[in-house]
Amino acid sequence: MTQSDSVPCDAVGRRIIYRDEYGTVCFVGTVPSAAGIWLGVEWDNPERGKHNGTHEGVQYFQCSHPTGGSFVRPQKASFGIDFLSALKDRYGHEGNQGIQDSQGNPLCWGKRPIELMGDRDTEVKQRWFDALLIVSIRECQVSSVDEEDEISNICPNIIELDLSKNLFVSWDKVAQITLHLRKLEHLDLSQNKLAIVSNPVSLSDAFANLKSLAIQYNGLTWAQVLECAPMWPVLERAHLSSNAISVLERPVSVLQSLTLLDLSSNPLAGEHQLVHIAYLPRLEQLILSNTGLTSLHFEDVQPDGKTAMFPNLKFLAIDKNRISEFSSVNELNKLQSLEQLKFCDYAMVESEKNAKTVRQLIIAKLGHLNILNRTEILPEERRGAELDYRKRFGKEWLKAGGHQDPKRNRPDEEFCAEHPRYQVLIDKYGAPEDSEMEQQKFFALKDQLLALIIRCPDNPDQKLLEKKLPDSMTIQKVRGLLYRLFKVPGAELKLTYISSKMDMEIDMDNDLKPLSYYSIESGDCILVRW
Repeated sequence: MTQSDSVPCDAVGRRIIYRDEYGTVCFVGTVPSAAGIWLGVEWDNPERGKHNGTHEGVQYFQCSHPTGGSFVRPQKASFGIDFLSALKDRYGHEGNQGIQDSQGNPLCWGKRPIELMGDRDTEVKQRWFDALLIVSIRECQVSSVDEEDEISNICPNIIELDLSKNLFVSWDKVAQITLHLRKLEHLDLSQNKLAIVSNPVSLSDAFANLKSLAIQYNGLTWAQVLECAPMWPVLERAHLSSNAISVLERPVSVLQSLTLLDLSSNPLAGEHQLVHIAYLPRLEQLILSNTGLTSLHFEDVQPDGKTAMFPNLKFLAIDKNRISEFSSVNELNKLQSLEQLKFCDYAMVESEKNAKTVRQLIIAKLGHLNILNRTEILPEERRGAELDYRKRFGKEWLKAGGHQDPKRNRPDEEFCAEHPRYQVLIDKYGAPEDSEMEQQKFFALKDQLLALIIRCPDNPDQKLLEKKLPDSMTIQKVRGLLYRLFKVPGAELKLTYISSKMDMEIDMDNDLKPLSYYSIESGDCILVRW
């Protein structure tokens, strides 16, 4: 029964779409100055509206934004369609594939394909729906479920389902679908405004096998996430980006199976919030991109210790924040299991003036890191970064009480807190020598030139060459120079170098890297073979 021919009896609170704009019905009735029935709608996009629910001094409904509301005629708004109708509309035509030959080509009578009729047609269509494993009915205006019991008969094998940006109003409406999809493991409900039912755990059977859930752009708070969490007993991956999560609470008896938590683009109220999720026992991936973080601290241990927080965390994304101090990078070395880091923070680049320098410093400070910003850290890059770090802060180390003699090496607490891995690097490479620490940072090109010896060990008749090359020169350009000198195509040249400080031959096989990447110094020898 409806209030009119075009208005559902439960219209208030329902979601609608009108001219590609989404909104929630807050009022159904007459407006004295205009004849007929009107819907009072609060739009998701407040710029779409004209007022806050008040018309000619009368408050018909309330909006959270001064221009979030307007009135529309019911016949112009869509209240949506049912799930199976949307499924058949998007996928059903694929089921009628007609009669095919052994190669899968349609058989024709003349130029017209021969179509199946009757029971045979139904059988082929059903096989098609049975084969559906990954289904997307995003933006299909789904709001309800008719013939609920038919879902398990028509599409029983769905594993992954995208229901994002539809017209659902509550979790129980979604559960009416998922209850009949017993193999469902991945569900996307982003951009739906879902009311929480009074007893969420009662819906747990509908999400019994759900391992991955995306609810993004839904306006959720963390308290609401925890309230819903009993519905998802085995959830492993929670994608909660772009919600209204600012204050966190510790999950108790829920979310304990999470291995991935995405909180990106939520307005977190400071890094102190992280302690509330720091003891999720299985959490391996944490995404905190664009959350307003300015620093990180794990205060349960000393600077060179390992924190009990995030014990299994292997991947961390903290890019697009405003972290400018390297003390936060030091804190990351306290994480027991961290292997991969995404950290493209322009505030830190601004302080160092060089993105490459920031990368080297991060690598030197985080000893167990394998991948930084999606790029693998090769042994040569780690060695170069750690040697540069050791030299760069050598003078500070001496001033703080450091000494080449291990018995007299006693740097103060302030230096150790700022450089907790420095002693590890000394143990690994030895204490920096005075000649290394005399090197300074120069910014004029002439002061960055490296005096290098070029030798061809397989061609003893070729005399030694001495060249001054900028440390920013890429290996590819070095090959071009050597081509002009030796008339051998650069692609055929194998380049290595021997450090004047260490008796070790190092490959230079990355054409896109500069000489400085390999920590080459004046006096080193480049070996050229072909």
